[in-house]
Amino acid sequence: MLKIYNTLTRKIEDFKPQEDMQVKMYTCGPSTYQPAHIGNYRTFLFEDILQRYMEYLGYNVKRLMTLTDVEDKAIAQAKKENLTVEELTLRNEEVFFRDFEVLKIKKPDYPIRASTTVDQVVTLISKLLEKGIAYRYAYEGAENLYFDPLKFRGFGKLAHLDMSKWPGKKRRFHKDTYPGTPWNRGDFVLWHGCKQDDVCYQTQIGCGRPAWNIQDAAIVSKHLGFTIDVGCGGIDNLVRHHDYTLAVAEAVSCKPFSRYWLHGGHLFVDGKKMSKSKGNVYFPSDLLAKGFSGGQLRFFLIYGPYRKKLNFTFEKLAQISQKLNSFKSMVEELQEAKPRSQAEDLPALNLDSDFENHMNNDLDVKFAFDSLYETVSELHKKRRSLSDKNLKNTLSDLHKIDNVLQCIF
Repeated sequence: MLKIYNTLTRKIEDFKPQEDMQVKMYTCGPSTYQPAHIGNYRTFLFEDILQRYMEYLGYNVKRLMTLTDVEDKAIAQAKKENLTVEELTLRNEEVFFRDFEVLKIKKPDYPIRASTTVDQVVTLISKLLEKGIAYRYAYEGAENLYFDPLKFRGFGKLAHLDMSKWPGKKRRFHKDTYPGTPWNRGDFVLWHGCKQDDVCYQTQIGCGRPAWNIQDAAIVSKHLGFTIDVGCGGIDNLVRHHDYTLAVAEAVSCKPFSRYWLHGGHLFVDGKKMSKSKGNVYFPSDLLAKGFSGGQLRFFLIYGPYRKKLNFTFEKLAQISQKLNSFKSMVEELQEAKPRSQAEDLPALNLDSDFENHMNNDLDVKFAFDSLYETVSELHKKRRSLSDKNLKNTLSDLHKIDNVLQCIF
């Protein structure tokens, strides 16, 4: 049985969806005001491995990815480039899904732009107003709407926030996002009242636009319902964002939002966080230009515990790529091997069961691959004495496994 680490409970748990063999998965997508970098793709790749492995096990996975195309940063960047917000975000979205093809990431069933679910945002806010959890407040000449976390019992349960430290004095946070990862201990904005040169929608709750803090709850509830099986994202989503999403959805529905939460670790570059000021932000196109393949980059980003930090260096990328190349070379020679007619069948090799044993342990791709490497190395040495049955079974298992890894063939 698949066992995964659940951020909500901070335990390794058996995975059991609400409906037998049916999985509803929500994954945080990009903020499309800028192109996604390889750190972002590390998160999208662990989510891709999760989806593909669940499908390998026989689950029917419906995966939704949110695309943040209306937010403070998108509006500011569009002005800077003299573009409309739609022109900017669609351009970056096109690059994003082109990179998906390069990295062999499966495109989600529901890649949903925030701008398409304003109606659901209005529905959610209207219900929160009725319950007294949301309220109006004028800020800088616009009437915004805010969520009061003290009105929702259990706020901060995903990040295990200590609510005893919540300030007694009313505080409000007006922006979509804030730099760094400290908690904003106060009320968070749900709706930005319309300002000059802003993106505005005329709705029954007023003229304005949805804040980032409510967008994912609206997108997921509109397309998958108020209760899903898995919520995923990078570890940075654990501070504020996912607890906000959970609180909004559960405050409206009074139902548990997601049974399991998974969060991927950061990618560092030469031991440092990626930032434009350090000049160490890399995009897939940068690495392709240096001669690496999409498969090599994919393998590097999945070859390690997804919850742990991963350090990128060009030396390490080359080293891990060589390991993949070596494995692929052995597999190619097994494909070309001519079985001996009088060869004796070897005992069952169980490549798939060894793979599953490691993958069932919280998606342990590294140990799963290393086990494969060891077995294939032994088979490669004996390739001239293998039977036709051994070769066919081995290659069949590897093709099945590569439906998950997507970097062998």
